[in-house]
Amino acid sequence: MKERLKVNLIWLALMIAGYLAIYVSYSSGLVNLFIDNIIITIGINIILATGLNLVIGFSGQFSLGHAGFMAIGAYCGALFSMNNPTMAGFFMGIVAGIILSAVVALIVGIPTLRLKGDYLAIATLGVAEIIRIAIVNMDEITNGPSGLFGIPQFVNWPLVYGFVVVTTLVTVNYIHSGPGRATLAIREDEIAAESMGVNTTKYKVIAFVIGAATASIAGALSASYIGSIAPKNFAFAKSIDILIIVVFGGIGSVTGTFVAAIVLGILNMYLQDFGSLRMIIYSLALIIIMIFKPGGLLGTWELSFKKIFAKKGGPSNDVTKG
Repeated sequence: MKERLKVNLIWLALMIAGYLAIYVSYSSGLVNLFIDNIIITIGINIILATGLNLVIGFSGQFSLGHAGFMAIGAYCGALFSMNNPTMAGFFMGIVAGIILSAVVALIVGIPTLRLKGDYLAIATLGVAEIIRIAIVNMDEITNGPSGLFGIPQFVNWPLVYGFVVVTTLVTVNYIHSGPGRATLAIREDEIAAESMGVNTTKYKVIAFVIGAATASIAGALSASYIGSIAPKNFAFAKSIDILIIVVFGGIGSVTGTFVAAIVLGILNMYLQDFGSLRMIIYSLALIIIMIFKPGGLLGTWELSFKKIFAKKGGPSNDVTKG
């Protein structure tokens, strides 16, 4: 118990230290509008990739539908805040997006998550496209393919930082809970898990719903920060962008997701001056990493203070927590 308390206090100290470091950077004038955009974009990408990593890396389900749930959150957040341009209206939009995304994920997850591999990827991609096409055809509500403009801008870096902390805590605590361990068992061997009485569909759907909810939050934050959205922003390419972060950092590593989002965000920042060559250089960098580190930058490794304490104080029964 004391060891767990010590680990939680260290993580709390790290969160506070991270907040203070960013705060000092802003206060001292080190952060301009361009860097502010990079920081907020990295934060939103962390939220997106952490949720997708729960689906792909921890439940073993290959999903390409994340952009669809991001679109639901973006439009809910935008519509609520435009009709009620206050912080309360914005948070109501976030909550509505989470609920709607969770319901849609539950409806489509129960039948589609019985599929595996390429079939599941195609099914989730189809779901994302259905959501996008539905948005395009709901002219009276979503303004169709033209999108929404003049969205009130409530998002700043402290808000994004807070949501990064909350969504990460929810995801990590789920992974280390009883249902989370059942989800990990499904990833390792679904047939063996089912033979031991694990309801595989139930736990896959739970992970899928949590991933959809986090994507919805990221979508609402992105819409409010940019101030405009359109259905084309949530096409297949967006799901691939999120998938790249997960694969780049390491499938099954939350720490890797953070590292990959930060590294790719900084890489994009430095490549802005290369114009049309930017995507070529960016792609080459990804290919090189995948050749020499096919498991991603960190593989399945996680930063674990519990593991560090176990090394100092003797053997531990579980070194994956903390």
